[in-house]
Amino acid sequence: MKFTKKQQVSANIPTSSMPDIIFMLIIFFMVTTVFKEFRGLPILTPAARSTEKVEAKRNIAYLWTDKNNRISIDDKIVTVNAVSGLVGEKYAANRRLIISLKIDKEVKMGMVSDIQEQLREAYALRVNYSTRFK
Repeated sequence: MKFTKKQQVSANIPTSSMPDIIFMLIIFFMVTTVFKEFRGLPILTPAARSTEKVEAKRNIAYLWTDKNNRISIDDKIVTVNAVSGLVGEKYAANRRLIISLKIDKEVKMGMVSDIQEQLREAYALRVNYSTRFK
């Protein structure tokens, strides 16, 4: 008796539905992704007659100060003395960093001066003062 050889089973993966699966995954991740936006503290910035918009949002770190003298950097409440350390770390990582001060119009100038001193200690020399257009 002669035995016949069986055909070998192919181990191919069907790829005809691969584009459909990839497309569904892309849509799923686009719909479910949430981009974080810094909210900061509730403030009312002072009005200005002329303003200039900073185009490069990538190299901006926001420092918020409200009328109760609370300071927030990247959604963390910090003290005045901690500003130098946090900004110094950020500035060491990115030398093109611009510190954008969003300060309430009712904040005393002494507090603003203390923040500026802390920024000088951190060698953060590129500072922007945020205002609203009058």
